[in-house]
Parts: sequence; structure tokens; C-alpha cells
Amino acid sequence: MAGHEGEPSGSVRVDSWIWCVRLTKSRSLAAAACKAGHVRVNGERVKPAQTVRVGDEVRLFHAGRERVVVVSRLIAKRVGAPVAAECFVDNSPPPAPRAEALALGVRDRGTGRPTKRDRRDMERLLGHSGGRPPRPSAG
Repeated sequence: MAGHEGEPSGSVRVDSWIWCVRLTKSRSLAAAACKAGHVRVNGERVKPAQTVRVGDEVRLFHAGRERVVVVSRLIAKRVGAPVAAECFVDNSPPPAPRAEALALGVRDRGTGRPTKRDRRDMERLLGHSGGRPPRPSAG
């Protein structure tokens, strides 16, 4: 398969490959994730210039989600989404349901500022103690 345009024969930089297969929106985000330690290749933290080969397992923690992919094809140029999906096998855990995240603290538009009761209800829901600390007793 080395005859396709943009497809190298041996290895590719990990930050470039992550960007090319559309796991991140930009190469600079992929490089920043590597520098921050959010990318692991075969269990090892890697720098952006680390190379990946076919069969390597890449773990990327990005946008609040862990992606676990196995490299099935190397590419050096960014390609369309259908082609990019053929370049890896996705073994990621399913994302958390969005309904739970949105249900917390939703207010109807135009209802104005929360009342004291609304605020206390929200604090109780979130588990905050709220209010002022008790005053120390005077002697």
C-alpha cells in the first residue's frame, strides 16, 4: 500500500499521524497533547517527534475522553474522514451519555436571576454547603 499518495513506507511522527487521522483538529493540538503527557504509544508517554508504526496502540486523552486506537495504516497527509477511519481500529470505551451532563443546572431562558430558594436548591444538588460559616461564640 505504499503506492498511495501521502502514505509513507516505514514510520510517521505521532503528532502528525494523530492529526492526519482526525483525532485532533490541528497538529499543534496534537503536539500539545504529546507534550502534556496525554498521548501514549504502547503504554509509554511520548514526545511529538516519536514515530508510530503499523500495529502500535495509541492512547489519546483529548476533549474529556480517552481514545484508544490501533494503527492499521500510516499516512503523512490529512485525508477525508472516510479514508481516515480506515487508518486505525478504534478500541475506545463508549463516551458518557450527554443527557446526564446537560441536566445539571439547566434554567429556562428568560427566567431571570435565580432566587435565594433556587440558589439553595442548586447548592444542595451540587453538594455545596453554601451560606456563611457559623460565627464563633463570644466567650
